[in-house]
Amino acid sequence: MRRLLISTGEVSGDLQGGMLVQALHDEAQSRGLELEVVALGGERMRKAGATLLANTTAMGAIGLWEALPLVWPTLQIQRRVNQWLRDSPPDGVVLIDYMGANVNLGVKVKRRLPGTPILYYIAPQEWAFRVGEGGTTRLIGFTDRILAIFPEEARFYGSRGADVTWVGHPLIDTLSRQPSRDEARAALGLQPGQRLLLLFPASRQQELQYLLPTLAQAAAELQRRCPGLQVMVPAGQASFEPVLRDLLEQAGVQARVIPAAEADGLRPVLCAAADLALNKSGTVNLELALRGVPQVVAYRVSRPTAWVAKTILRFHVDHISPVNLVVGERLVPELLQDELTPDSVVEAALPLLEDNAARQRVSDGYRRLRELLGESGVTRRAASAILDALPETPAS
Repeated sequence: MRRLLISTGEVSGDLQGGMLVQALHDEAQSRGLELEVVALGGERMRKAGATLLANTTAMGAIGLWEALPLVWPTLQIQRRVNQWLRDSPPDGVVLIDYMGANVNLGVKVKRRLPGTPILYYIAPQEWAFRVGEGGTTRLIGFTDRILAIFPEEARFYGSRGADVTWVGHPLIDTLSRQPSRDEARAALGLQPGQRLLLLFPASRQQELQYLLPTLAQAAAELQRRCPGLQVMVPAGQASFEPVLRDLLEQAGVQARVIPAAEADGLRPVLCAAADLALNKSGTVNLELALRGVPQVVAYRVSRPTAWVAKTILRFHVDHISPVNLVVGERLVPELLQDELTPDSVVEAALPLLEDNAARQRVSDGYRRLRELLGESGVTRRAASAILDALPETPAS
């Protein structure tokens, strides 16, 4: 029996982790290898066959102020992990994104269990942002191998001496489940000619506060300007559902909130039927792009966090959306901080709803993006590399 610890956080990490856990079990079975996966993650990973050490899907925050409520829960999880490492040392550790917590965990495992292989799958996007004059990455000091999902990520870490394998982006593996537009629209009960707007405002608690009111007001205005426009909002977490309904109603949006328990299964259908999406920056941007949905990307943090990042840390990024980062240009509109207003969202959204030339430009860019993200079989390649790294003799 081989035992793996996989650590991630937030909704997107749980999504990628769930796909990886399934691929690991499939690959282990094909090798006749008994495998136990223990995870810091969420329900998607549990359903795929992992035993949850702690649920970390609600543990993500961006900013110092925003992270304060998570300090005590994080310390409790760390104590649980420390005890587990002592009692049940793993044969290997896989870290997925979730930079702060996973860097701390990686350093700890390297110090306490120096012979245990540590692989980073979906490394933090250090290749895309700069703090101060750039600095150096901490990942290489404790990571035995990086499984990169972006070509530029592989070049960044490889040029700094890391052992890197580019496996491609795991969302590529989900594209085979895309229904036709007509099938999707019929499944959702849309009338002929009725347009569909998707809202993806939040996977973190703080985003409900900083993004949802503005996006909801913009959606209400778009409904006023585009009669018959249907709005659907997949909930990122079950706890978000009542907040979504309340704020959408306050903004005057006629919308259908998709419960979190149904949202994952409906994502291919929603994307196939959609005409436009208003969404936060994150993995969802790539999912929408790969499924061909024009989008407007928004992000905002608290003013103190923004001031610290800009003035003290001198944080800089050329683009905030992964779509624009990968293609190297402003393919989809980005509205950040004070730029993000209901009027600016509507101004960016209307051409993507009504101008065929604007939609075609985005569609052409999406095709280039697809070519840059690799071939299908990503999660199986990652799983194979992880199992190859495990020692021949189990740790315990």
